[in-house]
Amino acid sequence: MGSADVIRSCLDAIRQVAEDLADGVVYLDAGCLEAFQLVGAFPLILDIGARAVCSLENMSSLDVVANWNSQSSVPATKIVIITTRLLNDAHRYILRCLSTHQTIVDCRIFTSISEVSHSACASSPLGPDAFREYESLLFMDYEDLLKKGNGKDVGALTESGENLLSQPWSTEFSEDFLPNTGSIPTGPSNSDRSRLRISVCHFPMVFCPLSPRFFVLPSESAIAEASLSDHHVDSISPGLPMMSGSRGSDDEIPPGATLTAHFLYYFALKMDLKLEIFSLGDSSKNIGKILTDMSSLYDVGRRKKSAGLLIVDRSLDLLTPCCHGDSAFDWVISSVSRSGRIVKSSSLSKKSPSTLVQRPRLDVKLPLDKVLEKEEMLLNNFAAFASGWDSGDVEGSENESGDRKTGFLTGSLVSVDNYKGVNYLEVLLDRGMKEGAMLVKKWLLGVIRENKVPANLKNRLAFPSGSELLSLAKLLASNQGSFVKNRDIIQLAVASFIALSEPFYSHWNALSSSEKVLKMSCRDSSQSLSNQIRDIIDRSVSSRSNGQNLISFHDSLLLSVVGYILAGVNFPTSGSSSPFSWEEEHSLKESVMEAILELPTVKNLSFLHGMEEELESNYRKKKDGILEETAESFNPEDLDDNWASWGEDQDSDQNNEQEYGEVQLKLELRDRVDQLFKLLHKISGLRSRNSAVRDIEGRFDSETYVGKGLLYKIMLMVLAKYDVPGLGFHSSAVGRILKSGLGRFGLGQAKPNLGDQSTIIVFVVGGVCGHEIREMQEAISESGRPDVELLIGGTTLLTPSDMFDLIFGSSGFM
Repeated sequence: MGSADVIRSCLDAIRQVAEDLADGVVYLDAGCLEAFQLVGAFPLILDIGARAVCSLENMSSLDVVANWNSQSSVPATKIVIITTRLLNDAHRYILRCLSTHQTIVDCRIFTSISEVSHSACASSPLGPDAFREYESLLFMDYEDLLKKGNGKDVGALTESGENLLSQPWSTEFSEDFLPNTGSIPTGPSNSDRSRLRISVCHFPMVFCPLSPRFFVLPSESAIAEASLSDHHVDSISPGLPMMSGSRGSDDEIPPGATLTAHFLYYFALKMDLKLEIFSLGDSSKNIGKILTDMSSLYDVGRRKKSAGLLIVDRSLDLLTPCCHGDSAFDWVISSVSRSGRIVKSSSLSKKSPSTLVQRPRLDVKLPLDKVLEKEEMLLNNFAAFASGWDSGDVEGSENESGDRKTGFLTGSLVSVDNYKGVNYLEVLLDRGMKEGAMLVKKWLLGVIRENKVPANLKNRLAFPSGSELLSLAKLLASNQGSFVKNRDIIQLAVASFIALSEPFYSHWNALSSSEKVLKMSCRDSSQSLSNQIRDIIDRSVSSRSNGQNLISFHDSLLLSVVGYILAGVNFPTSGSSSPFSWEEEHSLKESVMEAILELPTVKNLSFLHGMEEELESNYRKKKDGILEETAESFNPEDLDDNWASWGEDQDSDQNNEQEYGEVQLKLELRDRVDQLFKLLHKISGLRSRNSAVRDIEGRFDSETYVGKGLLYKIMLMVLAKYDVPGLGFHSSAVGRILKSGLGRFGLGQAKPNLGDQSTIIVFVVGGVCGHEIREMQEAISESGRPDVELLIGGTTLLTPSDMFDLIFGSSGFM
């Protein structure tokens, strides 16, 4: 059997449904669009024979005449919809497609959420036979929509109609929301269209592969957005698993864990892998149990490639993704602008915002106008194509003058639709910042020589500047043919140029240096560490006033998380709930309060929700008061005593009211800051309260492993075939039978060792960062086992800014 390749498996899954896609208009929802863009599926879908590929959420009546593959003027009679959401969440968009395409008699729907998942989700009204139920319900709603048309041609839904369709199933429709399509060719009559054929199938291979060995889930898919923990005293965010050891055996399993388990089961099935399942962490153990319950005797009898699956809770190690490690991939992806969400989660259902996780998209916006300055025609062509995709963008993308931004093209960091793009990104994932930048320069020089582009090149491979990479990219973009052929390395060069430019380069280095200082301080005393945290908070405010804002207040909060985690490991008994003494923490609280009061605006901080306007008003009053005092000091006129004394009582009352308002604000702010520090206490105890993590960390006390993440240490132990503390094994169906029945005769199944597997899949529940990918690859190299094939997956891709949002932002529980 060949090696496992997630990109190849995704493309093979699309080929398996080629007959369904042929001669149809293909609609992809936001999650599927993100995944297929990364895997390079669009050329394949068109080669299969699809008429066009369109956005499900941003569809328009012009999609009716879209035909990229055929010269035929006959309207399409088939649409294919691929969604990563529950069918009831995607229902209004599906119904809008059917109502817009008047000639459709065949509607084929593929969903990445299985029937079992639909019946297991509390938010889904569908039962065990979910697909057949939805076929009937969709047909009933469509017939009802035709009747409401009163014999008219059913056209595209208006915005008001979209709101009417916000409920999962049928509702009342107004006349205004069924406009005539005008000049668009009409097809069968309403009676013919009532015989619409609808089919729903499962298509599980929808995920975002960033290399043949690394993948995450689409950010706007139902699985990535589902909650991984309930609002509990030991929960930090719905996007992170609950702290291990805090969940009871009878507690309800969160929907995110259930959906993740079902995804992993069908992922292994499609990859033709027989899994030996291991887990570390409470949430991962629940996922492992669901996986083994889904296994059957039929799966055991088939000839499959054996693989070990290791499921790990993100909450066991929050330090690594919060830090700015030496990873070229994390550095670049944190510097570029990420695309906005196509659909807001709040518009999909009536769910509570706390049950949905706002994951950032993997698409990035690269300023290609910087390398296409002389190619105005090519730039305009790309801008027109991009505006066509974004025509229904709910968030809007127009500038102040009302013109659409033509200088940006939304796309993946590196396209993986050819081998060069795959190799670039896969190699970059294993490199540090300096080495990664030098590699990009080396690749650019090599491509320029290969294409015989006239240039005065230097052979020195010193650390490049951003302007140097940009100038090399401009050489490759000097004509349309060269730009299209080498777009992968050009996009990567532009992204590297941004990362090397100011303020991104200095900002990353400043944060990385601050983290190193905190790690050094924790070796001395708790007082030294608390002083460093307080100094960072104070400098975040003073540097802003001096115009040198390398570290913002938001950055200082994330650095405080790093400091508290380090304190929890090194000083677990300094206080009753805090790793610091009362005096040290009181000083930290005062610094935070002063910093907040000095900020002109406070945004994206959940613990200050509802106080933003009061704090901004207080800041303006304080600033105006200072200006008034300055003006009075320069006033040459002395007021008459009588006039000065007139109205003294009234002014005194006003001053008292103002002072009372300030006291009230500070008391409320103090309560909010106390909540913030309770969260920091909780985070500081994540490692110390988990005996398995303590035992693992205790085996790597030497200076060699300082700064290494938990996954790196686990991989070293697994590859050396040591027992990993707390690692649970989930036996298969046959294993359970042998253990319960034939085990008494000595025929029981021996517990396998994860290190014996030649293929190991590591899936991090809650997300994984690029630095961890690099460290796990280092562990394989250091173990002397190059034969081991490692696949890495996670709920999402995590950067330090993503961790900030999960802890302090809209996706947190504060």
